[in-house]
Amino acid sequence: MPITTSMCNSFKQELLGGVHDLDTHVIKVALIKANPAGTYNASTTNYSNVTVNSDEAVGVNYTAGGNTFASPVISLSGATAIVDFADTTWASATVSADGCIIYNASAGNRAIAVIDFGGTKTSTNGDFTLELPAADATNAIIRIS
Repeated sequence: MPITTSMCNSFKQELLGGVHDLDTHVIKVALIKANPAGTYNASTTNYSNVTVNSDEAVGVNYTAGGNTFASPVISLSGATAIVDFADTTWASATVSADGCIIYNASAGNRAIAVIDFGGTKTSTNGDFTLELPAADATNAIIRIS
């Protein structure tokens, strides 16, 4: 599978350099289509990696660039720093995706993480919802220990 769930290496460096402010910047999530041509993993650096390969999902009620993650909360779970966002939904969508890319639209569309859905997820004229995992040290979508 050309998508490997990973926090992007470039994000780790950019975070330490002060590029990302996860509770004030516009953090977006875009769907990666089923059977993408490109490879998405820890080496992914930018949302443009998806667009250059024409790998962004296309469908009814899905807009290129994806959705903005709302309600960011940065906290600690034990000694692990975590970021949680509200789940996001593409309403009445007809779309298929194998994964997604989380990126910072406020910082030049720099990649934060890529997520493999473990198979193709499809919505046919229904809600396509990304339900984020529990906001804790083991499961949070973005965590640093």
